Amino acid sequence: MAFQKEAQETETGRILAFRPRISLGATKNPKPNHYDVPIDDLQKYERDGEPDDYRRRMIINVIAFTFIVALTFAGIWLADQMAMLRKHQDCALSGRKNCADIEAIVQAR
Repeated sequence: MAFQKEAQETETGRILAFRPRISLGATKNPKPNHYDVPIDDLQKYERDGEPDDYRRRMIINVIAFTFIVALTFAGIWLADQMAMLRKHQDCALSGRKNCADIEAIVQAR
């Protein structure tokens, strides 16, 4: 501890001057500034005079919505099947012999 205090008291600090590196190729062909590069005009993104095809867009939207709904139902069904499989495996691994689902039949009198 005493050595660290002495070192801190006697140390005045050093300043190192780092020179920037200059490659040999940079002196011959300097790189263009990224602000000097011309920017393309936005005219290529402007719409033409033709009207939108709303009927086609709506058909594509309905198809996409149907696909998403089907995908959602498939995910729910898959999660349910995985839960049922886990339940049956837990039953079988616990040593039980009759792990099948029993459906109760209700008879009307």
